Amino acid sequence: MTTFTFSHAAPRRLAGALDTILGHLVEIPAALLVVAEIVVLLAGVTSRYVMHTPLVWSDELASILFLWLAMLGAVVALRRGEHMRMTALVGMASPGVRAFLDVIAIAAPLAFLMLVIGPAVEFAQDEAFITTPALDIANTWRAAALPVGTGLMLLVACLRLIKSANWRLTISALALVAAIAGSFVALAPVFRDLGNVNLLIFFVGLVALTVLSGVPIAFSFGLAAFGYLALTTSTPLVVVVGRMDEGMSHLILLSVPLFVFLGQLIEMTGMAAAMIAFLASLLGHVRGGLSYVLVGAMYLVSGISGSKAADMAAVAPVLFPEMKARGAKPGDLVALLAATGAQTETIPPSLVLITLGSVTGVSISALFTGGMLPGIVLAVTLCAVVWWRYRSDDLSAVRRATRGEILKKLLIAVPALALPFVIRAAVVEGIATATEVSTIGIVYAVLAGLLIYRRFEWARLKPMLIDTAALSGAILLIIGAATSMAWALTQSGFSGQLARAMGALPGGAAMFMAASIIAFIVLGSVLEGIPAIVLFGPLMFPIARQMGINDVHYAMVVILAMGVGLFAPPFGVGYYSACAVSRINPDEGMKPIAGYIAALIVGLIVVAAVPWISTGFLH
Repeated sequence: MTTFTFSHAAPRRLAGALDTILGHLVEIPAALLVVAEIVVLLAGVTSRYVMHTPLVWSDELASILFLWLAMLGAVVALRRGEHMRMTALVGMASPGVRAFLDVIAIAAPLAFLMLVIGPAVEFAQDEAFITTPALDIANTWRAAALPVGTGLMLLVACLRLIKSANWRLTISALALVAAIAGSFVALAPVFRDLGNVNLLIFFVGLVALTVLSGVPIAFSFGLAAFGYLALTTSTPLVVVVGRMDEGMSHLILLSVPLFVFLGQLIEMTGMAAAMIAFLASLLGHVRGGLSYVLVGAMYLVSGISGSKAADMAAVAPVLFPEMKARGAKPGDLVALLAATGAQTETIPPSLVLITLGSVTGVSISALFTGGMLPGIVLAVTLCAVVWWRYRSDDLSAVRRATRGEILKKLLIAVPALALPFVIRAAVVEGIATATEVSTIGIVYAVLAGLLIYRRFEWARLKPMLIDTAALSGAILLIIGAATSMAWALTQSGFSGQLARAMGALPGGAAMFMAASIIAFIVLGSVLEGIPAIVLFGPLMFPIARQMGINDVHYAMVVILAMGVGLFAPPFGVGYYSACAVSRINPDEGMKPIAGYIAALIVGLIVVAAVPWISTGFLH
């Protein structure tokens, strides 16, 4: 008995030690790549706007570093268990089933990584024949990130399985994944005769099975795309790796890690707290006043971090203690916080807007311009519910801030308040790209923290940089996998059939818009925001154009619909993020959020019915 315990524990201890070493070997380069990305892009911006002599190599070097950052970030995210996954159903299961599904969530990505490692190596070798124009080096230096990142994720997945507390569960999960994979391979001759029925099997059946089982979304998409192409077509798998690379390497996406880091800087330097303190001094004495402040604060800070969880984490700890002291129920607080998460999805520089622009070709500056007013419309509908709920509050014990106090807090908040407006104005006016503005924003936030707010926690920089890499890697791997999946759908002719079916709906553009709203609410609740947009944006936008719907108007409607799904319980993962940030039990917010979700849907219908709200300020 003693011998068995030792033999069981020794591999786990060894795996734990190797995992710790691997963590340092990956996290430090990933953090340094974030710094390098900021420095290279800032050098390009400075050279272009200050020296008036553009650095021809800066974008190219940034693109090479970016793919490495994406892949190493994905490794960090896998090691930490931070890849986006739907856990609503997993959370409802019994402890035994939940433990089994948690192991499946490692075993299924392992199957995908084993499938992709060979084609990734072949892809990197093929890129040796291409030379980069500015740096004049083989493109293999960039493409090698794919096999290296895949290999490291493979190692991480194996170590996590070895570290698993229950080997019986691990072996059962591996056996189940192997059995499913084996049965799919055995049925390959049957699949080849099924035609487009395969789309249902792989892109509905397999994706639904893996996503609902809690397998990370990026790997669920990857398994479906690679499985479909390997077993039903003669397409070389190296082509699919190329589509993944294309999806992850879009220059517009360079701003993703930079905005994530900028959002963390705003919170760390006290800029977010300064904004909220000013708003609270203005409205704190009004019935439900701090709820209005919550709506306004989320509008101001939203989109800058690239993570709704980060936005909520910047606002909730500052406001919630005072709101609770005034008698607000925890369930009401978390319900409104989640609702503001959905309300602010279109506020620039939202990563959803940047991603949508990159996959559909819609102008980023037009999306930034069009996104401001829809957020205000939804804010008004939320504020109407706040007014109704808090109309009979007793505020006799609340002291109204004096003009002097308000003015003092305004002066403190001005540098912080200016940043979101400067960022949005620079992109909207075409002065700088979203990527360039994000680097300027980082410099501004660092200087404001050091010189104005005198708050800059150097010890937090390393974990912030690693967090940035992990979140960026998780987002970009989804985009890469979803791009390959969307390409497979297009190759199958499905997009043409979808266009014809949607175009044939009775009621024309209005019915198409209604169907899109319902579809994206469902997709938002199941797939989260960015995966839903990447996968279905390229399919739906051409149909909307044929219907005569403006691209920006349609973008605002689908993003808001997706946001409603993302933050609506019981499936919306955004709602559970709000609960985690607030440290409030999800059950408490289920009832109060119904009114806020209804208000969001009313606002969404108004935005859909009145195109001017999205397009009125376009040049």
